[in-house]
Amino acid sequence: MPAKRRLAQLVMLALAVLIVMGAYANVGLAVDGRVPAGMLAYGLGLGGIMLVAYLVLAKFAPWADPLILPLVTLINGLGLVMIYRLESAKMPGASAASQIMWTGLGVVMFAVTLVVLRDHRMLQRLTYTAGAIGLVLLAIPAVLPGSLSEVQGAKIWIRIGGFSIQPGEFAKLALVVFFAGYLVAKRDVLALAGRRLLFIDLPRARDLGPVLATWGLSLLVLVFEKDLGTSLLLFGTFIAMIYIATQRTSWVLIGLLLFVGGAYLAGLAFSHVGDRFEIWLNPGSAEFYDREIGGSYQIMQGLFGFGAGGILGTGLGQGHPELIPLSFSDFIFAATGEELGLTGLMALLMLYALLVERGLRTSLAARDPFSKLLSGGLAFLLAWQVFIIVGGVTNLIPLTGLVTPFMSQGGSALLANWILIALLVRTSDAARRPPPQAIQNEGLTQVFQR
Repeated sequence: MPAKRRLAQLVMLALAVLIVMGAYANVGLAVDGRVPAGMLAYGLGLGGIMLVAYLVLAKFAPWADPLILPLVTLINGLGLVMIYRLESAKMPGASAASQIMWTGLGVVMFAVTLVVLRDHRMLQRLTYTAGAIGLVLLAIPAVLPGSLSEVQGAKIWIRIGGFSIQPGEFAKLALVVFFAGYLVAKRDVLALAGRRLLFIDLPRARDLGPVLATWGLSLLVLVFEKDLGTSLLLFGTFIAMIYIATQRTSWVLIGLLLFVGGAYLAGLAFSHVGDRFEIWLNPGSAEFYDREIGGSYQIMQGLFGFGAGGILGTGLGQGHPELIPLSFSDFIFAATGEELGLTGLMALLMLYALLVERGLRTSLAARDPFSKLLSGGLAFLLAWQVFIIVGGVTNLIPLTGLVTPFMSQGGSALLANWILIALLVRTSDAARRPPPQAIQNEGLTQVFQR
């Protein structure tokens, strides 16, 4: 069975690389009238990187879900194609060579995680250590001077010389491990019901501490780092995980009320938070539109791009994505929408949905509570991040500083997301692996049949 799955996985992986190379050739033909000169090098580079990931996966996690790696390869590859497209359009900051280098480093982190972490359940013993690491990583940019941490108003970076890293991307993973370990230990207490209000069993007042603490942390990130995206991501992930652990709808309602109330108060107290909501409600206002970065100009340009793309798009290489500020990072979804249209965006969202579905299926199949919470939390973290950035770019919700997973240019997010995939693969391998006795019986059956 593992051999058959590995062969199917290899075929799907090759198909994903071929689709990416076809899109790459399409861009070159549309822009220059010929196939790009570096197409073979990019194809061999991407294929070689993913072959390494496949070999490590086949060796160290042979029972893992065979769809996860091909799906990530296709999404990551399409991101490379769009960044190449923007580079060919002379978009400042876009670099396909840099992105494929970060993709290679991401696969290295993927491989190292699988080789070192043979049993993900050992992370449960590091619950509070992971929590401390996550908090430190979140706090570092807040305490650094703005010259070393602030970019476009948000204090989320560490910049020293030519080196820069976004520690919050790795803090999310550490905090998901902490949430999973903590909720395994406390889920029985948190599942207890207090008073009943209408049709909902409210938790006891004494059990509100974890939610209030996480709410307070998300507000601190919002206020001191001016990072609405990470604030919403962390609190939403914790609420989802506490729901998975307890099956209590009341926790979801309490979380929604707390975050909406906190965001409203922060909007009244701090101008940078209030501006985000004003831009969301009035994107066409001249007061905000005049600001190219940090105002509504980029949102409006992104919406114009969606409109120009229509249902089927202008075609790869035939739009004007360079007119959208930050189209290689925050707004790559809008640039993709212009050239692939609504149809292409729906296909892309379906790829993300399939990836999340495989993570949730792993959570359902897991045999122990920690694995269920860890894989469920990681899958929700990915889904929630996609919803937040897509919602922001389409002006469904206020714009945040998050990027589109595996597509946007940048090293920190790409490395962290490849580690996330490695953790999902590891939990999937444990969930799908038959018990030792079943494997032994299957082997004996094959011997007798021969």
